[in-house]
Amino acid sequence: MPKSVKPISESDKLSDHLRDSSLTSEINKPDFRELDLGSPVSPLRSQPRGVTTTTSSSSSSSSGSLTGRVKHAPVIGRSNSLRSQSGSSSGNNNLRPRSDSATSSSSHSQPLISSATSPAPANVLPTGNICPSGKIQITGMTQTRSRSDVLGSGTGTYGHGSIMRGGGGSCISPAKPTTTGGGGSPPVIVGSSSRSSTVVAGDTPIWKKAVLGSESEEVKRLGNEMYRKGLFNEALKLYDRAIALSPTNAAYRSNRAAALTGLARIGEAVMECEEAVRSDPNYGRAHHRLALLLIRLGQVNSARKHLCFLGRPSDPMELQKLEVMEKHLIKCVDARRVSDWKTVLTEADAAIVSGADFAPQLFMCKVEAFLKLHRLDDAQSKLLEVPKVEPFPVSCSQTRFSGMACEAYTYFVKAQIEMALGRFENAVMAAEKASQIDPRCNEVAMLHNTVTLVARARARGNDLYKSERYTEASSAYAEGLRLDPCNAILYCNRAACWFKLGMWERSIEDCNQALRYQPCYTKPLLRRAASNSKMERWGAAVSDYEALIRELPHDKEVAESLFHAQVALKKSRGEEVLNMEFGGEVEEVYSREQFKTAMNLPGVSVIHFSTASDHQCKQISPFVDSLCTRYPSIHFLKVDIDKCPSIGNAENVRVVPTVKIYKNGSRVKEIVCPSKEVLEYSVRHYSG
Repeated sequence: MPKSVKPISESDKLSDHLRDSSLTSEINKPDFRELDLGSPVSPLRSQPRGVTTTTSSSSSSSSGSLTGRVKHAPVIGRSNSLRSQSGSSSGNNNLRPRSDSATSSSSHSQPLISSATSPAPANVLPTGNICPSGKIQITGMTQTRSRSDVLGSGTGTYGHGSIMRGGGGSCISPAKPTTTGGGGSPPVIVGSSSRSSTVVAGDTPIWKKAVLGSESEEVKRLGNEMYRKGLFNEALKLYDRAIALSPTNAAYRSNRAAALTGLARIGEAVMECEEAVRSDPNYGRAHHRLALLLIRLGQVNSARKHLCFLGRPSDPMELQKLEVMEKHLIKCVDARRVSDWKTVLTEADAAIVSGADFAPQLFMCKVEAFLKLHRLDDAQSKLLEVPKVEPFPVSCSQTRFSGMACEAYTYFVKAQIEMALGRFENAVMAAEKASQIDPRCNEVAMLHNTVTLVARARARGNDLYKSERYTEASSAYAEGLRLDPCNAILYCNRAACWFKLGMWERSIEDCNQALRYQPCYTKPLLRRAASNSKMERWGAAVSDYEALIRELPHDKEVAESLFHAQVALKKSRGEEVLNMEFGGEVEEVYSREQFKTAMNLPGVSVIHFSTASDHQCKQISPFVDSLCTRYPSIHFLKVDIDKCPSIGNAENVRVVPTVKIYKNGSRVKEIVCPSKEVLEYSVRHYSG
């Protein structure tokens, strides 16, 4: 026997009376077409056959029957009889498999939250008769049918209540009972709730009050509204409250997973979907959402299982995309096995593009490939892009990538890059973590052993170096290099030992090896420049110091070393070197005599013509000052043609900034409005 309809309380009758008295004016406004948005939990379905709905067309207090302006917004509610017809409580909204006829009858409606990765558009309106302009939608004087929605596993007829606008969350009167006919079905009472609006009541948003509500369905409904607006944090709080009221409701947990996905908290979203599936193994929405999340994590087999949980995929196109991604993953792993690192990069990128955009193991695979290709800068850059999946789902940690657990692989690669950067203690910690996660993987165990031994050798070498036992220190570093022959840090440290022992040729060889594996590593470049200076290879020393000064433009020690190397190079070539002192600044010229003297100085002179008021001159002047520091063997001068117009006229300077380069009294270059790149290239060219 169906349950009886809950009687309307005295307070509800009073609310009806107040509403009826407030809706009796202004009935000449045009109707608006009503939007049918469906339920955020499951699609709309047609009402069962044999059930009809009638709505009074004469009473101004009936919902949806007014044609005038009203001060109330519609709201959708549920009655106890709706829950009794559904066959389940409000805390168990399950999407159960339906027949083809049921599916076809609901194909016209889309769910509010269609998937974990595709939230509803921000411009979708709440269910009811509010139009985009914010005015009240009028549904007409008569209504011969009503909409039915699915909240879980049953159908219910939705009426159109009214929301009282204004201050403190006033009580909202329920709609008049709507009687359903056919087959002796009991009447369905559709009411509205006192927390059906997101307007501010006093100073507190209604959604914050809803968090303390006791009706789980209403709290969930408002959470869906927050989600639709892109307010994922607010939606999450409301879903948390709904779950607290009904912990076993799979739909609430599935919706919570959607909010977590919107916040990029993918690991938590996966676990929430898994909990939803455990609560209701037949809940299709949770399976589908979980499958999409697992695809993003690159978990192919697990994703396929949830896509086909009924024996066939809900969407063949999604299964086809999954198979494409799987092919790229297989090719990536195969290429890694044979150390074809360029192919690894290509296939990893293809797998990411095909859907695995949140898979840490794929991004770490690219980091490892860059590291093996000796592109450390690219590896460091890519390391910053690795998605953070915290906490890492237990189900995903069991999946293997290239022979090791996915989570273990991320620490496996991190240990390698930390060791390459010389952070040996961090490398040991990462290798230990990988070993704890996957203790049976031989590759992980070998790396753990290697990293530990290399870190010990390096620490012992450092201690011996500090004790000035350079020969023993070089042997300790060599032990580390036998285990890790591509470690630029160890090569650089051993080069320092050779330099201290006066073995400059061997120092240069180790510096070359270090720069081979890390081309932008400045320490071996500095040691090589110093070793070349000791061997009086001035051309090579100047080249190294010039490369260093580009990397360290404000390092005065490097600038001074460059100056002395340049002077020595000029002397070795038999050039006359006069009045050359390190530490000069851009000299300002005030007279024709001073200008002529500067032009006739031996060597190279760079003269910058400018004015104090010109914007381009203000931009280039600091750069000229930096060039003076970086090329100390060159004379830099500046002339303000407003202060010294005679020099400007004599040199025929019509446009500023202009730079002229003189060598041994003869002009060799003139640049009008030079760029920084062209100016530095010219200075470097004539300084040699």
